[in-house]
Amino acid sequence: MPLQIPSGDFLAFIFDCDGTLADNMPLHYQAWSRAMHDYGGGFPEDLFYQWGGVPTATIVGRLNEKFAWSLNVDEVVERKEHYYREMIPHVPANDEVVALARENHGRVPLAVASGGHRDLVERTLVALGIRDLFNAVITAEDYDRGKPHPDPFLTAAAALHVPPAQCLVFEDTPSGVQAAKAAGMAWVLV
Repeated sequence: MPLQIPSGDFLAFIFDCDGTLADNMPLHYQAWSRAMHDYGGGFPEDLFYQWGGVPTATIVGRLNEKFAWSLNVDEVVERKEHYYREMIPHVPANDEVVALARENHGRVPLAVASGGHRDLVERTLVALGIRDLFNAVITAEDYDRGKPHPDPFLTAAAALHVPPAQCLVFEDTPSGVQAAKAAGMAWVLV
């Protein structure tokens, strides 16, 4: 299904990374599954996709709360990200979204606003051969409140020096769309 771009004269495009530029959510789920197996638990797939776009450490906290676990957040985050890091060379692109980013490179400023950690997001963009398209890459280290809060997108707009109302966000999750709306930005659901 082709992307449904809203009408408007947008001065910047902001892209989520995982599931939007990269078609890598199944790889993230594999990494989560391996990590949770190591700790004797599981991560229901429907819950994983429901929490898409939420920072990894927040997900561990939610899993602890939901299942009355006491997982060490830092250990689980490192384990999950280690497993995902191993798979980065095999990350496929979301061709339609990447093509749109390439078409608009140099026409308007482009940014990435992700709930992922900088190391993984940067490695993913490099593996896809698109890192040089973006004027700014905003990751979990750059803001306090992740999606569904507007902070990732507002931080990206500030880095691009473009008012939020003149930014168009590309997202693949309900929490990302909620964050774009809260930021006062138009959005495209990928």
